[in-house]
Amino acid sequence: MTDQTKGNGGEIHQTTTEAERTMTTAQGAPVADDQNSLKAGPRGPVLLEDHVMREKIFHFDHERIPERVVHARGYGAHGYFELTDPIPELSAADLFQRKGEKTPVFTRFSTVAGNKGSPDLARDVRGFAVKFYTKDGNWDLVGNNIPVFFIQDAIKFPDLVHAAKPAPDRGFPQAQTAHDNFWDFISLTPEATHMVMWIMSDRAIPRSFRFMEGFGVHTFRLVDSEGKSTFVKFHWKPKQGLQSVVWNEALKINGADPDFHRRDLWAAIDSGDYPEWELGVQVFDQEFADSFEFDVLDATKIIPEEQVPVRIIGRMVLDNNVENFFAETEQVAFCTQNIVPGIDFTNDPLLQGRNFSYLDTQTKRLGGPNFTHIPINAPRCPVHHFQQDGHMAMHNPKGRANYEPNSWGKDGGPRENPSRGFQSYREPMEGEKLRIRPESFSDHYSQARQFYISQTPLEQKHMADALTFELSKVQRMDIRERMVGHLRWIDDGLAQQVADGIGLKALPDKAVPAREPVTGLAESPALSILKNGPDSFAGRKLGIYLAEGSDADLVNALKAAAKAEGAMVEIVAPHVAGATLSDGSHIEADQKIDGGPSVLYDAVAIVLTEAAGKTLAEDKPSQDFASDAFAHAKFIAHTDGALPLFKSVGVAEKMDDGFCALSDSDASTRFIEMCRKLRFWDRTPVKAA
Repeated sequence: MTDQTKGNGGEIHQTTTEAERTMTTAQGAPVADDQNSLKAGPRGPVLLEDHVMREKIFHFDHERIPERVVHARGYGAHGYFELTDPIPELSAADLFQRKGEKTPVFTRFSTVAGNKGSPDLARDVRGFAVKFYTKDGNWDLVGNNIPVFFIQDAIKFPDLVHAAKPAPDRGFPQAQTAHDNFWDFISLTPEATHMVMWIMSDRAIPRSFRFMEGFGVHTFRLVDSEGKSTFVKFHWKPKQGLQSVVWNEALKINGADPDFHRRDLWAAIDSGDYPEWELGVQVFDQEFADSFEFDVLDATKIIPEEQVPVRIIGRMVLDNNVENFFAETEQVAFCTQNIVPGIDFTNDPLLQGRNFSYLDTQTKRLGGPNFTHIPINAPRCPVHHFQQDGHMAMHNPKGRANYEPNSWGKDGGPRENPSRGFQSYREPMEGEKLRIRPESFSDHYSQARQFYISQTPLEQKHMADALTFELSKVQRMDIRERMVGHLRWIDDGLAQQVADGIGLKALPDKAVPAREPVTGLAESPALSILKNGPDSFAGRKLGIYLAEGSDADLVNALKAAAKAEGAMVEIVAPHVAGATLSDGSHIEADQKIDGGPSVLYDAVAIVLTEAAGKTLAEDKPSQDFASDAFAHAKFIAHTDGALPLFKSVGVAEKMDDGFCALSDSDASTRFIEMCRKLRFWDRTPVKAA
């Protein structure tokens, strides 16, 4: 039981007599007063002997740990991986052996360039890192939502990140690549061209972590029980389909709710709508690697799914939010070097560098080598070794022996196990020591072009618009020209659109390629978001804007239709107290209109009476709700009472097949069926390049 009293200065004291609820210091000593420091008299100086106050402030002063240099802004959740198609013929990894077996996982999503306080909808790569707590130790699949990367060799990683981060002299821009340093580096790094096309696509502004793919990026090896190796690339496929936002929408979401992606994941799991991905593998042998057009060790290249299909072997379900963000999401330490028997590395030079870098950065960030003692990083299997001491050691070897070999018999501690232990693939090695890039890495434009031509015309327009926006922020004209020279190898029409948009009077010469690009690569439909839509509104969110007197039957029908589809609903109203509906019932609002703009929803319904519509037609947040929904190609359901609002923003005369009049009892169901397309893209005309 908690009692509440006021002290001499009017401060609130909440007290208890229950032992289990008694506040203590970090040393376990009970605390009598948490409101006042120890003083020499009521107005006297604070005494140095106040160990309670000193300990509390001391700990507060040390709460922050260094944020990650990259992937600082992240969000995570717990779940499990369930094997659906065992692959013992490919890998001896224990988690790939038994159908239906579940392995605990922790997954962290992140942006890359911004700091911890940056907004969620920055145009950026998204980290997609999964820690599998297997019976043979932790396996970290540390990937991204884009299957390629900017660079081929890890030695360039510091330069890439320095160029993308805020300029060192002025400390801005934050979480943006639209500045001279980034594009100067990129325009002088042709190997980055393929990745540039991905981050200029809608892949870089996903609607939700739940609606994006994940990729292991690198080529790894699977190794079977006989030591035979097969190359593999890992893919995560979202069960609820791919979806992104548009750029104008992203900017407004960042203003309305900079925690948009975090809130979305938390809310989905909290409501029981557990996000799910399928784990797929592309497997191929040395013969394919030798005949493939590009080097499979080059992290700036993909293997199109049309050439090597993705085999689905399992699914990941995230079904538990964290209990404490810092203890779990912030302290989780992913390392690409964390692999288990049955999985091995290749000679990808970027992967090899990451194996060093990730271990090094976690040691720095978490204070020492014992970060595996932190619960979120600790394996769920037995751990036996002679590693000892160091900062914050929680577990040290027991007994006399802390070395091996030793002669202490059963008390001598753990021993190596050749039959179960990790065995590296026996790959023949030979060659001179050289600082050199292989010639097989020298094609920088062919797959960039393949990605571009695989998009729909609308997606291509979005890429041209993104490039134009980014390069318009670059002040030096020579950098702009150099970048457009690279774009000419992808598509002259694209290059011309960008050149026109950034004020170039003529197209610059094409960049001189290290190798003549292959122009005949076939389109890969799997690379397009819009060609792979979910045809479902499940997992999405409908915003219903209503006011006093709104039709109760229509509101309830919309809520029922959305629920039947597996979608979420939020009520938006002029006042946070909600509104009284036509049947006299009161409905609470989830959002007040100026805090619940239409950018937060996948589709909207505007259910207003004629009187409310006329009043709200003069209200700026209401106008923005309608005009933004229209501009962002969202499906819009409405009553006749909304027409004055549409007229006030110039939408009434432009109403198209993306609108649904709520004219009868079946209209709500028809509207949700329309929403399965997610956007009414016909509203967004695309001019031929």
